[in-house]
Amino acid sequence: MMPEQAFAWKALIFVSRWRKQEKERRRRQLRRYWVHPISSAHMTEGAFELLYPELRKYPEKCNNYFLMTMDTFDDLLERVSPKLTRMDTSFRRCVSPTEQLMVTIRFLATGDSFTSLHYNFRLGNSTISTIVKETCKVLWDELHDEFIPTLNRQRWLHIEEKFREVCQFPHCVGAVDGKHIRIIKPPGTGSEFFNYKQYFSIVLMAIANAEYRFVVGIGVYGRTNDSMIFKNSFMGRSVYNRSFDFPPPEPMPGTNGPPLPYVLVGDEAFQMAGNLIKPYASRGLAAKKQNFNYLLTRA
Repeated sequence: MMPEQAFAWKALIFVSRWRKQEKERRRRQLRRYWVHPISSAHMTEGAFELLYPELRKYPEKCNNYFLMTMDTFDDLLERVSPKLTRMDTSFRRCVSPTEQLMVTIRFLATGDSFTSLHYNFRLGNSTISTIVKETCKVLWDELHDEFIPTLNRQRWLHIEEKFREVCQFPHCVGAVDGKHIRIIKPPGTGSEFFNYKQYFSIVLMAIANAEYRFVVGIGVYGRTNDSMIFKNSFMGRSVYNRSFDFPPPEPMPGTNGPPLPYVLVGDEAFQMAGNLIKPYASRGLAAKKQNFNYLLTRA
């Protein structure tokens, strides 16, 4: 390389670095605060400092604020605290596990934006975002084995016992249906979430037990109908392929009749299968079929 070329390359590198440094200097000048005054009042005027002690004084208000009792909040806090505890630094005090859980539960209970929570709790938007994401992950890790356990034959039999007791419907191991949850249209999604009811939604579809608790659940675009959602989902394929570990067919309790399968119940939108049944068409039914539809509706 000629000396002139080497000099030119060095000059180009110098100018490039200078421009980058100048851009960074200007960016720093534009930033007026290290911590915005609104957020700096977090320790004295935030919702956690002002409202949380009041909620503990008046537990009946906790249901309205968190959509759960204070005992339930305390139980969750005990479960998640070890994984949410952070160390204070010389620069700032960490957000306590109690406040992190309060922010997250309030977000889940109300659907408030991070900006709204930022003003309520006097925490930065990015801090709120991180807290919600990390706390939701910890909640899932701590709770899903207990409240959404792996489905096995013993679990299905336990569900069937409750259906038999509550609905007088033996061999029923779950009820499946979908619910449209209204949402604001996400940007750039076209008509993916626009449903036949003429609004934007996510479909929450689940298999529930006799106590209305989810056994399996999924969420999909609102434009899809229940039947297609179920067919294309893991739980639908597991039902139609008979890969769920349902108990083997047995005679009805207290009878010596032929063995009958354990089944899920659904409405007219679902395609029948060996382990999925739905009501008879409603017109001109004999008494026996009307009674069957009645039992199915109760389930």
